[in-house]
Amino acid sequence: MNNLLPLLAVETSSDLCSVAVMIDKNVLVEMNFLQKHVHSEKLIVMIDDVIKSTGIETKDLKSIALSIGPGSFTGLRIGLAAVKGIAFGCKLPIIPVPTYSAHALHISQYLSKESRFSIVTNASIDELYYSKFAKKGNEIIVLEELRLVKKTELKDLVVSGEEIFGNVELENVINTGHGLTAASISRWAYLFGKDLLTFDYDYLEPNYFKKFVVKVKS
Repeated sequence: MNNLLPLLAVETSSDLCSVAVMIDKNVLVEMNFLQKHVHSEKLIVMIDDVIKSTGIETKDLKSIALSIGPGSFTGLRIGLAAVKGIAFGCKLPIIPVPTYSAHALHISQYLSKESRFSIVTNASIDELYYSKFAKKGNEIIVLEELRLVKKTELKDLVVSGEEIFGNVELENVINTGHGLTAASISRWAYLFGKDLLTFDYDYLEPNYFKKFVVKVKS
């Protein structure tokens, strides 16, 4: 059995609050709650409920994975704080999972073995996070690193034969809604997370990517 398992996974990078426990590669229990601004209220309760539903105890966990960003400033902060607390108390390593890498792995399941695709998510009213990937066999390759683009620029990035996935209502974008869940985080961590294991909790910070700017009404 993979020595990361059982693995607790947390996804809080969007409005979706999602928790999963992967017992082995074939057994996974997941709980999702979709509502804005409830992560601080629901997350710990959901973690407790999901662990109990698997029939194991927190002390039986071997690792914790979480979506590290980019995404919601508040959601990422709450998710990391909860995970750090559990990891510290149980002496467990944390696997910080790049949100877009997990999203790409999830989407690639539904594409042909030779595909190019992009992922976009909202960063602000007029900006998007954007990255492009290629699927070659079972491998996912980053073609264009994550960056910020203007929504008005997206049409210039569309390439014939390539699909764009995301949670935005824009022309040419296949809307994935809240397709990224803790199940996807756990799967990425199981496949690729061993080299990211860390006990240095103090050095872990969310990958906000975009600087947080407080807007004050004049």
